[in-house]
Amino acid sequence: MATLRTSVRPPYAAYLRVYEPLAAFREPERSYWQGYAAARRGPAAVAGATALEEARRRLADLIAVPPVAVPEQESREAFVHEADGVVYLCPWRTRLRSWMALEELQELLPAPLLDAAVPAGVRAAAEADWDRWRAQNPDGRPWILTETWNVPVRWFLLFGPEDREFEPGRWTDGADADGGDGADTSDTAEGADEPAGGVKRRTAPVMRYRTPMAQARRRVARGFRVLRDTLDEGPMVAGVEEVGRWLEEFHPRSLVELDYGGLVDVIPEEGLAADRSVEEVAEGIAALREGDGAGAGRSYRALTERWRRVQELQYAN
Repeated sequence: MATLRTSVRPPYAAYLRVYEPLAAFREPERSYWQGYAAARRGPAAVAGATALEEARRRLADLIAVPPVAVPEQESREAFVHEADGVVYLCPWRTRLRSWMALEELQELLPAPLLDAAVPAGVRAAAEADWDRWRAQNPDGRPWILTETWNVPVRWFLLFGPEDREFEPGRWTDGADADGGDGADTSDTAEGADEPAGGVKRRTAPVMRYRTPMAQARRRVARGFRVLRDTLDEGPMVAGVEEVGRWLEEFHPRSLVELDYGGLVDVIPEEGLAADRSVEEVAEGIAALREGDGAGAGRSYRALTERWRRVQELQYAN
């Protein structure tokens, strides 16, 4: 029997990322990222590989005694993408995102569970560090937004069906799938026929959307106007406005990416292939613009029902 190697699996989270061109960064950071990108072009630049690497590092920090809720130093890593001869980077900014995640965690968990996961003294030290950082970096912002067990409706608003990239999982030799690239490290994958002959592993599928910043800004602005004019003030309108403001912080020639990330491990592959979330959001916005409340409701129900089934999995035994 073959020995299975275990690995950290990607978290069940989706990511909204901004990739900025090298020209967006000031010196000396630009020179650093230029050298960094040159050393990581090719397979090493695939976002899934480094996302798993980041998850491994943070897990090691969190299981330490006492846990390291926020890294002491900011990450010097980034996702790298090259298109039409232009190099784009999306810095991890793990320290900043850890502060933000800790703040969200304190709002979600009851006090006893929170104290067990991250002791009060560790949280207090992290909060003091964040206060100092924010005073020194009033314009600081993350290049990556994260949502667990869900893709927010407002994120779909930024993309069109032509931006979609879907790659089915594929079978590889066991020696090639060590978990370092987000591969499924089990010998079989549910719903897939395993090829005969030797140990095989099936890599996880990839589901993402990628669009130019200018297009994303236009779509979110148009959608916001429709929602503001047709709906009462609430989380939906406020959330779209917040995303629009976040996009304005970046270089106008950036790229915006929605990555389903670790959610591909809990959504059947045929479900990913048939996913129409982006189209349903566009149809709902168009219906609202035309005054068709019933049509908008149908699109919204279809979308939320699909993602409700995914969200409920976090409570499964």
